[in-house]
Amino acid sequence: MPDSTSIPIVTFGTLYPYLNEALAQRFAIHAVAADADLDALPDAVREARALVSFGTVGAPAAIMDALPRLEMIGLFSVGYDKVDVHHAQARGIRVTNTPDVLTDDVADLAVGLLYATVRNIAANDRMVRAGEWAQGVRPALCRRVTGKRIGILGLGRIGRAIARRLEPVAGEILYHSRRAVVDAAYRYVADPLDFARASDVIIVATSGGPETRGLVDAAMLDALGPEGFIVNISRGSVIDEDALVAALAERRIAGAGLDVFVDEPHVPEALIAMHQVVLQPHQGSATVETRKAMADLVLANLDAWAAGEPLLTPVV
Repeated sequence: MPDSTSIPIVTFGTLYPYLNEALAQRFAIHAVAADADLDALPDAVREARALVSFGTVGAPAAIMDALPRLEMIGLFSVGYDKVDVHHAQARGIRVTNTPDVLTDDVADLAVGLLYATVRNIAANDRMVRAGEWAQGVRPALCRRVTGKRIGILGLGRIGRAIARRLEPVAGEILYHSRRAVVDAAYRYVADPLDFARASDVIIVATSGGPETRGLVDAAMLDALGPEGFIVNISRGSVIDEDALVAALAERRIAGAGLDVFVDEPHVPEALIAMHQVVLQPHQGSATVETRKAMADLVLANLDAWAAGEPLLTPVV
């Protein structure tokens, strides 16, 4: 490990404790809250040459401009939609993320949400805990997962991992993305509405950002239909949340399993009240093993940067 203990870096927002401790052993750390007044940063903080943040905090242009000596952003996330990448490029700031190491855990949660939603697992759990079963209440019949046509929206690393897990039970796996994936064994559907019509379940696994904001809109939800389910482990922005709430409330789709939301950690009260919706607090990568692997990759990128070596997982 290079001798980098005098290099000032900023930790922007709350980080995983193991990562905080390891950073403190390597660099001169300045903690900056995600909602800090950037105009009031002390001079010592403005000398920071690197920034580390969680994916949901990212790095907007304002924090980059508040750190005139910034050279690198180490993102504790695979998604980098909260980083102003174009501004970073214009400033010559390198950006890294943590791909691959979280793929399996996110895919596992997607499959778990699929089963929990389609089989009413969360709703039935609440019924048992409330004593309703003992009082003679019979749970409503649910749908089956086996044999369903499962549509993967975004066949990247995570989308492929989800598809592999579901191959043994799916009636068919199909996918939609901006273009067909050359070596994919699944049916590609180029039109998003045709894709939704052909799917019994849609699992959203595409990247976030401006290009996919609101991709799943009212028309796509209507195309999915009243017996269709949707699972989202991507970014909340990919689904038009108002349209989703309306489609669920009006029973124009059957249910949803959601790990991500537009205004995290705030979840619409309407979704919280719905029994056909399973909610998670953005837990896709939240296992002990994966969070450590993500942290180690952030550290490896920072060590490479400090030593003047090639970055391991550069975004730009």
